[in-house]
Amino acid sequence: MEVARQNLAVIVGSRASLAAAVEGAEAAVQLAEIDMQNTAIVAPRDGRVGEVGVRLGQYVTAGTQLTAIVPSEVWIVANYKETQLNGMKVGQRVRFTVDALDHQALMGHIERFSPAAGSEFSVIKADNATGNFTKVAQRVAVRISIDPGQEAAARLVPGLSVVTYVDKDAPEE
Repeated sequence: MEVARQNLAVIVGSRASLAAAVEGAEAAVQLAEIDMQNTAIVAPRDGRVGEVGVRLGQYVTAGTQLTAIVPSEVWIVANYKETQLNGMKVGQRVRFTVDALDHQALMGHIERFSPAAGSEFSVIKADNATGNFTKVAQRVAVRISIDPGQEAAARLVPGLSVVTYVDKDAPEE
């Protein structure tokens, strides 16, 4: 009878450790599921894959650039001299030609202006405190959206040379 009581005490004690082992195994499964979710890499936006800088099976950490994605939406950034901005307004029509498309004319409109001249965003700032100041016209980026329904616009890719013409007298649309 005493042996049976001791066996019962051992079984009750083992039961608690087995329950703890089950909880530990469930926690391990949850961690494995989280790790599995972290293996999915999702692009921040739609587009086409450009440069690929990663190999299959390579270990990467958060923040590592794996590829370059070219967005589906294409626009033009025209850098105008500050002296050319007078009369330009958001919404004005822009005609532009693209060297790579045999100078074919396309249409767009001014979408927005940069909040500052390009020199304000440069890595090395100009130091005009030397006393030898020469006035240099600054460049301001103007974003031009491309009007839909133009067949040649589908062939535009980043980095092409473009010449833009803004009709400052035309009313904005």
